[in-house]
Amino acid sequence: MAGSHHIQQDVPRLLHKLLFVFSLAVVCASLFFILSGCCDFILVDTAKHLKQTSQLLPLTELFQRKNASFEKRATDVGVRSASPVGSAGATGAVAAQSANVGKDWTAARRLPQAIIIGVKKGGTRALLEFLRLHPDIRALGSEPHFFDRHYSRGLNWYRNLMPKALEGQVVLEKTPRYFVTADSPGRIHAMSQEVKLIVVVRDPVTRAISDYTQIISKTLGVPSFETLTFHNGTEALKVDSLWSPIWIGLYALHLERWLAHFPLEQIHFVHGERLVSDPAGELGRVQDFLGLQRIITDKHFYFNKTKGFPCLKKPEGSSKPHCLGRTKGRPHADIHPQVILRLRQFYQPHNLRFYQMTGQDFGW
Repeated sequence: MAGSHHIQQDVPRLLHKLLFVFSLAVVCASLFFILSGCCDFILVDTAKHLKQTSQLLPLTELFQRKNASFEKRATDVGVRSASPVGSAGATGAVAAQSANVGKDWTAARRLPQAIIIGVKKGGTRALLEFLRLHPDIRALGSEPHFFDRHYSRGLNWYRNLMPKALEGQVVLEKTPRYFVTADSPGRIHAMSQEVKLIVVVRDPVTRAISDYTQIISKTLGVPSFETLTFHNGTEALKVDSLWSPIWIGLYALHLERWLAHFPLEQIHFVHGERLVSDPAGELGRVQDFLGLQRIITDKHFYFNKTKGFPCLKKPEGSSKPHCLGRTKGRPHADIHPQVILRLRQFYQPHNLRFYQMTGQDFGW
């Protein structure tokens, strides 16, 4: 009897618990359906609102959003975008916005459209550093030596070395050895028939001495300049034209190979001496050759009397003045005047032929 009494008391309790669980389930199910309906309504209403808003945006605001998107992309890939140059105010802004329409603002690695191909100790490093001030030039800092040493690695390897660039920016590299390497003209032509070539040339006598100065700074026990310049140190002072510092200065000889593949108007010659005395003038002509606006001007340079070389007032990424490395503008080795005179006599016919080929008198 006692057990039956306990069972009778437990039944109401179980019924109350079941009723509570059932009620809770009903409440949860109701909340689920209510919230689902609200979310659907909010999403649909928001989508309709955005669609209507985008259709009603004025054209100027659309341009502003496009420009803002481009600026963010340019920042993400680490490239510099040029500010529009033109009339001030709304007219300049509209012109810049119109020019942007239809362009691909995604930065990508591309094969170079311009190459500084020579010459060694002519001023190629200075030219490259100066050109990097231009917002529409993307230059590789190191020398890739693709067309003279690493050609077997293929164009994809070469392309991946290049910095990312936006449409309209000029990708540039420099390897001075190309100018004197027999295979380089044909290989570069096979890559691109439209590539623009830049050659920095300098008085071949001064260039040879500078080359020798660099050699003795890196290697001990190098014979004298006179010993290497002349065959076996002969009294007749017969120049050894196969010695590299002398051979590189035979500009006409090397240029012949390039003209077999490229027209003269596709090669720009930078006057090495004027690059030192008038960097802004030489840079202006290079910018013209590359089809770029003259943005690099004399305001970017000052002359360092100690180094005897121009320096940058505001180099890329810095607000402080900057000169090239300590090897730029260093004193040359002392060479006997008679040796210099003999070299000038040796180079004279080669220089005259070079002037005729280029249509320019460099005054050496």
